[in-house]
Amino acid sequence: MSKILKNNIILILSIIALNILGFWVYFRADLTADKRYSISESSKNLLKNLNDEVIIKVYLDGEGLPGGFERLKRAVKETLVEFKYFGKDNIDYQFINPYDGSEEERNTLFKQLVEKGMQPTNIFAKEDGKKVENLVFPYATIWYQNKEVSVLLLKANLAQDSQTKLNQSYENVEYELATAIQKLTITKKKKVGLLSEFTNLQPINFAGLINTLQEYYDLYIIESKKSPSFAGLDALIVPKPDKPVDDSTKAKIDQYIMNGGRVLFFVDGLKVDSVGLEGSFAQPLDVNLDDMLFKYGVRINKNIVKDGLNAAIIPMVVGNMGDKPNIQPMPYRYFPLINNFSNSLITKNIDMVYTKFTASIDPVNGNDGLKKTPLLLTSQYTKVLNAPALITYNEARTDTDEMEYQNGVKTVAYLIEGTFKSILQKSFTNSEIKTTSVPTKILVCSDGDIIVNEIDRKTGNPYPMGFDRFSQHQYGNQDFVINTLNYLLDEQGLLTAKSKSVGLRPLDKLKISNQKTKWQLINIVLPLVLLVVFGFLRFYYVKNKYARA
Repeated sequence: MSKILKNNIILILSIIALNILGFWVYFRADLTADKRYSISESSKNLLKNLNDEVIIKVYLDGEGLPGGFERLKRAVKETLVEFKYFGKDNIDYQFINPYDGSEEERNTLFKQLVEKGMQPTNIFAKEDGKKVENLVFPYATIWYQNKEVSVLLLKANLAQDSQTKLNQSYENVEYELATAIQKLTITKKKKVGLLSEFTNLQPINFAGLINTLQEYYDLYIIESKKSPSFAGLDALIVPKPDKPVDDSTKAKIDQYIMNGGRVLFFVDGLKVDSVGLEGSFAQPLDVNLDDMLFKYGVRINKNIVKDGLNAAIIPMVVGNMGDKPNIQPMPYRYFPLINNFSNSLITKNIDMVYTKFTASIDPVNGNDGLKKTPLLLTSQYTKVLNAPALITYNEARTDTDEMEYQNGVKTVAYLIEGTFKSILQKSFTNSEIKTTSVPTKILVCSDGDIIVNEIDRKTGNPYPMGFDRFSQHQYGNQDFVINTLNYLLDEQGLLTAKSKSVGLRPLDKLKISNQKTKWQLINIVLPLVLLVVFGFLRFYYVKNKYARA
């Protein structure tokens, strides 16, 4: 056997062996710098442990999707391919074009999607020179054992430009899908308590919070006087107290934390009372928690922070239009929209957080060994009013004077982690008191209104948490609370799925404009020139070859 034939046989057999190996062994490698085609270990574990089939239907499909939505669709598909690989036969997905079928079938499907809470996004395109409006449903529905949940895929910060919002949505795809699957498949929910007896607000004012928490956790309305301790809870929420917390309850909260409990404090620094049509009066609010929070490393100040850059709107009469008042939406600086976040998975890619009459928080006891992460921060253009203070409504009619807003960035929420010191001391009568905690985590937020929902005055029904009835926009309050609880309690670590960062690589529009002709010539004319030159050289070579022969 010749050496050439032997080498050819070896090559053919090697190719056959590689094909057989490739059929049986599935190998994948993500070589991208941002690992955009990989999913987190927590998501992999969730998918590997599925006990039944999960069916996912994505409605982001169809011809003529704008480039950004087409890219979002591709990101969803790439994520679902990974989900299918790790979930095997327990993951089944399909993309559905809402515009398939007859007009009657389309309208029926549109109605069904809207009834499930899927609000379409309007996009505009040109067809035959005319401007045409289409509806896009950036949603997915997930089924598991007769349970269903809808997932919004276009989820980002309202204040960002459209490209950044889409990019944030790409980064959120894995987290949104994984948490939805976890919500459907979880068999034993964590227990969260809501301490109800120190607020004058009614349960309907927390309906948005309650409904949201019940999707993820077993929720219990707690009365301290009926509970010897909070030991059976995985987390405790202290929701907007407006009357003093008694010492007995404080001791229970303290010992709960000392034993590793997680607590979320939503505590106001001021109490705002209406005094008439012109405004309200803000005075210090003492709910008997200052010493406890100080011991835990922070101080809620008795002030109110006005944000001159980011503020929610309220309707104001700015004049008359004929014989009727002219009502216009005006920014009310006492209602800061928090759009400044720390580098934390809790706040990554969430929408602005809607606050009202918020105070500032300062860290104290810098050498206490606790890790203090500021989560929610105002803009740099703030004005701080110390109590007591008169809050006027007509101020919304005036322009922001930058020189008045020079108090800098203020923090309104801290995540505190580590080993805490108790506010209690051991005694001969009670030697069971723990004075040092096991490692644990708490949240301190200086605005109780973050978790309070407004009420529809016409129907009496509660709005969702973070919904502003004037702008008709739902802000990121719900995501902030759920992400915080997930961080405090989620043993599977699904929040790590939010660590994915897909970098934007925008084209230089100025360079494109200046060098457009150059690159058109390079891409269109140059290949033709090279082809002609190659043909001429080949013709010349063949001609000379046969001429010599």
